[in-house]
This record gives sequence, structure tokens and C-alpha cells, in this order.
Amino acid sequence: MLRQFARATLDLLLPPHCLACDEEVSAEGVFCTSCFGAARFITGPVCGKCGLPLEDPAPLCTGCDWAPPAFRAARAALVYNDAARRLILPFKYADRPERAAGLARLLLRPGAPLLARADLLVPVPLHRTRLARRGYNQAGLLARALGRMTGRDTLIDGLVRLRATPPLSELDQFGREQAMKNAIGVRKGRAAQFAGRTVLLIDDILTTGASASACAEALLAAGAAAVDVLALARVATQDGE
Repeated sequence: MLRQFARATLDLLLPPHCLACDEEVSAEGVFCTSCFGAARFITGPVCGKCGLPLEDPAPLCTGCDWAPPAFRAARAALVYNDAARRLILPFKYADRPERAAGLARLLLRPGAPLLARADLLVPVPLHRTRLARRGYNQAGLLARALGRMTGRDTLIDGLVRLRATPPLSELDQFGREQAMKNAIGVRKGRAAQFAGRTVLLIDDILTTGASASACAEALLAAGAAAVDVLALARVATQDGE
């Protein structure tokens, strides 16, 4: 906590830095020229369900046509490439929570339609052991920052991860689905806060959507009217590889 406070104090005194590489830039919360050029912002056609970038316009990708996820629609700001990794992984793993506000601003444009119909922002939860080890839930920091920017209600602890799951990046799609089965629940006493409301799930990286779909199932079972998903980055293949 003291380390995070010290870093935040330094950020007030030092020139602003690129969100991805820490090179000095002209304003807070922007990319340097090199990182901006390497980032792949999602601007073309996407699957109407999972947000997968598509080469040609189509209502759904083949994966969602065959087995649609529980959420209504997902969108992301960036394709998850090397530039996105440099942007997100320090925030996620290297104790850089102060990046949350700058990263949350990247969600405003791609998330505008979802934010417009959202009643409540809810982060994808971490298991308590991982949360204790990391010190914060990066999705929770994004949700809180986005809530401040948009005026949307935010419920940081509405969902709970009922059991530890292996890192989903190490599993194939079937493995992810099995790992997430019954792994997410609504925290005791929170169900009434979801009833009849449109929930916007916030996450950092969307791979196959297994975690988001498990969250959506729990929210819908608690009475949510609908669940959408907004993430910083989207893996651009259907199997998440």
C-alpha cells in the first residue's frame, strides 16, 4: 500500500508517461507514437455476441452460432497482441494499479452502446487467494474508474469466485469451460441489487468468454435482466489461442 502511495505521489510530480512503455508523453493516459502504432484498436466488424473481430460482416461468429455464451453482447477496445500485453500485464501482475484510470478511458468509445444501457458495472471476480497474492482485482479497479467517469453505479464485490481455477490461458476452450463450471456465484446478500437490472461486466482480457459467460449465468440466475461484457482486449481467435 505504501509502495502504491509513493508511486502515485511520484506520478503527480513527474511528467506523464505512455500507458504501455513509460516513455514520456504530452498528456496523462495516452500512448507514445510507437505504442499507438503497434496497438490494434478494434474498429471493424465483430461478432454481435462475443465481440470477436471478423474479416467480413456477419451477425455471429461460428463459435457463437454453434454455442452462444450466456451474456448478451461483448465488446473490447484492443486486439490482444504484443502491444496490448505491454499495456495490460504490468497493470495486472506488476503492481501498477495507478494505470486503471488511463486504461478505463480506452473503454469509453468501444463501450459507449453498452454503457448507455447499463444500470450497474460489475467486475469479473478473482479468487480470494489470488486477490490476496496480487493485492487488488484489476477488473475491479477498471470498473471503479469507469463508474466515476460515466456516473454508472458500480458493485465491486457483487460476484465471488467459489473455487480456485487454473490459469485459463493455459487451457483450451473445452478446458476453460469445464474449469469455470459452477465456479462463479453471487455474493450472499447481493442478489437483490441485480434484480431487473442490466449489468455490464468489466474485465481486462476476453479470451473465449468462458469466465464472462459463467459470471453472466450467475447474474441471470440472480434476476438480472441482461448481462453485457466490456474488456480492454480481445483475443482474436475463437479458441483463445
